[in-house]
Amino acid sequence: MKKSTISVIAAAVSLMFSAAATADTMSKSEYKSAKQDIQAEYKSAKSGCQSFSGNAKDLCQIEAKGREKVALAELAEKNLPGPKTHFDVRMAMADAEYATAKEKCDDLAGNAQDVCVKEAKAAHISAKADAETQKTTATENRTVKDKSAKARGEANEEIRDARQDAAADKRNAEYKVAVEKCDALSGNTKDVCMDNAKARYGKS
Repeated sequence: MKKSTISVIAAAVSLMFSAAATADTMSKSEYKSAKQDIQAEYKSAKSGCQSFSGNAKDLCQIEAKGREKVALAELAEKNLPGPKTHFDVRMAMADAEYATAKEKCDDLAGNAQDVCVKEAKAAHISAKADAETQKTTATENRTVKDKSAKARGEANEEIRDARQDAAADKRNAEYKVAVEKCDALSGNTKDVCMDNAKARYGKS
């Protein structure tokens, strides 16, 4: 996942919201106006993509759509702050990053392209897993506030399970990337690469 792309999205969102809203809870008219501004920004950005061609044009359009989705999710969180809307923001960012990264892979070919796609997918899975874990943690902590010791224990178990699931998802995604890289090799070198990947990620 490219940090530069995250910065671009975050900067765009920040600019759109600096004028769109200043309070945690927005009126219906404020929300509608901010939403229209975001949609207008998307249309303008998409129109600007017409100056490109081929994959560069596709990438431009995908990035514009990603910025719109992130901005709309940010707007929803601004309007109704909470674990759910914050989760939606992180998911929108993860999806936008993934779509952009995957589209960039189209400029490659063969195994290099396959590895690129697997790496993009792994980064996406990692971001989603982190978002899920944070959402579970925040939700469970809210639910059991001032509750019984039993309820707190059950919440802690939910959090532990979420973290374990996230770790497993990440490792599986990373293993697939490692396997894809081995495919570029042949003979004994490939066999060694596969054995190392299996040993590293606990695969039989």
